[in-house]
Amino acid sequence: MRHRSSASANRLPAPRKRFGQHFLTDTRVLDSIVEALGDLSGTTVVEIGPGRGALTDRLVARAARVVAIEVDRDLVQHLRARYADRPNVEIVEADVLTTTLADLAGGPYVLAGNVPYYITTPIIFHALELPRPERAVYLVQKEVAERMAAPPGDKTYGALSVNLQAVVNVEFLRKVLPGAFNPPPAVDSAVVRITPKAEAAIEPELEERYRSFVLAAFGLRRKQLVRVIRTVASLDAERALDVVTRCGLDPMARPETLTPVEFARLVRALYAAPSSR
Repeated sequence: MRHRSSASANRLPAPRKRFGQHFLTDTRVLDSIVEALGDLSGTTVVEIGPGRGALTDRLVARAARVVAIEVDRDLVQHLRARYADRPNVEIVEADVLTTTLADLAGGPYVLAGNVPYYITTPIIFHALELPRPERAVYLVQKEVAERMAAPPGDKTYGALSVNLQAVVNVEFLRKVLPGAFNPPPAVDSAVVRITPKAEAAIEPELEERYRSFVLAAFGLRRKQLVRVIRTVASLDAERALDVVTRCGLDPMARPETLTPVEFARLVRALYAAPSSR
């Protein structure tokens, strides 16, 4: 059900290219995103990029509270008019990357969003800051979704795959064609769901080190592991070989074959304080 408190809510702001706006209009995809979030009764939902409110309408009908973050001032005005009679809806005018999502939620929350493709990765990692959402469902470029969920050894497996899968489970839920949007993007999209792992591969205090190490390692993805360690950690050949063998890894392995857990062993061996190893 749509809620409009004034004529201004009926005027739909045009998509803005500078914000990477492609408004999702396919009702089946919109419904699938809500379903992927699970039971929303008693739940706070934080929505990234509500746009004109197509997904927001569905969230408002099911959730106890909705906090929608929108950077486009015209859309903010439209949304505030649209939900003026809904006290459980808060429209926040802000760049999502400058907000603290958990603070906006004020407690446990789930996250949803049609993420602008030009800043997809920064937004996803921003949402991994602790405390994390209980679930997150994103609409992203299909290529990015495939990299997020790729297993070790897959041609799309890389730093994004490892850094996400170290702390969350990633599920590729469905492909979304360009015609589901207004205006249609030039690429296929996909819906993905992220849920925190019961036991992360890496400790919170080492996450920043882990991400930096993984990024550096995949910058040398065709190099053997000993060479990677020598370069990234500035070690001589003997010490690099010792680190690799102590971690139970093949010195000739390449980064694209290592699991998130194996990367974690290397990071602990290189950077963890003795008491935390």
